[in-house]
Amino acid sequence: MATIGLLVISNVFMTIAWYGHLKDMKRPLLAAIAISWGIAFFEYVFQVPANRIGYGRFTLTQLKIIQECVTLCVFTAYAFIAFHQRLQWNYLVAYLFIVGAVYFAFRF
Repeated sequence: MATIGLLVISNVFMTIAWYGHLKDMKRPLLAAIAISWGIAFFEYVFQVPANRIGYGRFTLTQLKIIQECVTLCVFTAYAFIAFHQRLQWNYLVAYLFIVGAVYFAFRF
């Protein structure tokens, strides 16, 4: 459970680093890059321990699949809260396919 919790925190930082600068398009690009890199540092502070703790309990591929699912969940929440994006039916279908990928990665 620590692995997933750390990955959630990690992904919050990374999502803000990747997409937060879109809220202020007037900021110079180099400033946006520098700020994003500064935020992304904290992503690694949580992501590296998450993978170290999880590796062995999960395979490397399972860790990556967990990380991608967490990323999509965090991104969806961020897009909804920060950018007022609506969740569309086709996104839900795509997420269901990802749930299927998780099932096959962990079931067999």
